[in-house]
Amino acid sequence: MRSGNLERMRDRVVTRWRGAGVQVRSTVAAVLVQALVVLAAGGLLLLLLRDDLRQSLEASNLATAQSVQALAGVDREDLQAAIDAAARRRAAVQLLDADGNVVASSADLRGAAPLLDPATVPTGTGHEKVRLPFDDDAYLVTSLSGQVDGRRSTVFVAQSLGTGEDTLHAAAAGLAVAGPLLLLAVGFATYVFVGRALRPVTRIRRTVEGISHRDLSERVPRPPGQDEVARLATTMNAMLDRLEGGEAVRRQFVSDASHELRSPVATLRAAADIALTQPERTDPADLARLVRGEAQRLDRLVSDLLLLARLDERGRAGTVAEPEREEVDLDDLVTDEHRRLRGTTGLDVALHREPARVLGDASALARVLRNLVDNAVRHAHSSVAVELRRNGSRAVLVVTNDGAPVPVADRERIFDRFVRLDESRARDAGGSGLGLAVVRDVVTAHGGSVRVEDPEGGAPGTSFRVELPLAPLPPD
Repeated sequence: MRSGNLERMRDRVVTRWRGAGVQVRSTVAAVLVQALVVLAAGGLLLLLLRDDLRQSLEASNLATAQSVQALAGVDREDLQAAIDAAARRRAAVQLLDADGNVVASSADLRGAAPLLDPATVPTGTGHEKVRLPFDDDAYLVTSLSGQVDGRRSTVFVAQSLGTGEDTLHAAAAGLAVAGPLLLLAVGFATYVFVGRALRPVTRIRRTVEGISHRDLSERVPRPPGQDEVARLATTMNAMLDRLEGGEAVRRQFVSDASHELRSPVATLRAAADIALTQPERTDPADLARLVRGEAQRLDRLVSDLLLLARLDERGRAGTVAEPEREEVDLDDLVTDEHRRLRGTTGLDVALHREPARVLGDASALARVLRNLVDNAVRHAHSSVAVELRRNGSRAVLVVTNDGAPVPVADRERIFDRFVRLDESRARDAGGSGLGLAVVRDVVTAHGGSVRVEDPEGGAPGTSFRVELPLAPLPPD
């Protein structure tokens, strides 16, 4: 039961911490880090100060003990003068003979027993903390034992530790007052500075909240400088530029698709109205041919739209280069298309092919070849040439017509959707502006490339060059 309460309490603390915001979390983190630094630095300072005070007191006691011991066998008056001088420096002194009897002492210790047991005092120098009967403070007693003029003597010098402890207490009190003030200053400064740093982010957030898909023209404000917030604003504006461009392309695509679909539907409706209102002027055979032609046009248009939508969906899913993969003999597709072309057109058709096998979607690649050939037939004057060859690890497909060349400025734009050059805008030419877009998207999905170039040898016309990676050869 207690474990469950602790877990719920921990979850509430974590939730509140995460919801506190960057400004509050940064302030709390800065204060905690500064508190650790203050505690560590203050503790180290007090330790160093305590050690320094003790060492100073030990050095002072030792110097006094040495001066007293040096006068122990010289002159009684000089010895007492040295002891009285030490007493004026608030030091209590005792001189013991070899038997442990006190032979001289400061006024505070006259008649008192030895400060330390002479039997336990080591030869040489020693330091010990004791309490004396005439004072409540603790004293540091320094003992100096040795031979002077052949006789053993021991000197005890005691100084109060109260002064050093008062100094330590004053330093600790100063740290106790200055530490919280420093933490308050650090917390206030961090809260203010982080808040100012986040103001541009707040403006960016409010601007983005007000942007809708209906109007993508607004841009987020970019603060001056080259810091992370400025780069974030630049990235956001670049993203909005792409979204606006994509939305414009989508709207244009919908508009163009609607127009293209409306044209055959309008033709079919007009033919049906004439057949209903003026049956005597309608030839059933002509009407059937008209309906069949427009139905074929609609079928091609809808098929192209579906294929493009499928390729776009693969691109959004990150699988644009992963179409249905099977081994496809391009030379067989070229042979079938050449046979169809010779049976449906009176143009001169030239064919050159080499065996070439690729990995991909056979139906999509057949659509690529069909679209390129149909485009060449629409623009050719008298001849069309289809060539398939291998070039290293790639298959090269070139479809050439002897019609008017595509201007250099339009050789990239011609692959955009619903783009038709002025020469081919008439509906009776049969182009919908999607065929070459399908070619580019399918070839790209298969890891290949397509481009428009001039025919080899300086011949008139236009060539469409497609390159696709060949399928790996079997091990044998």
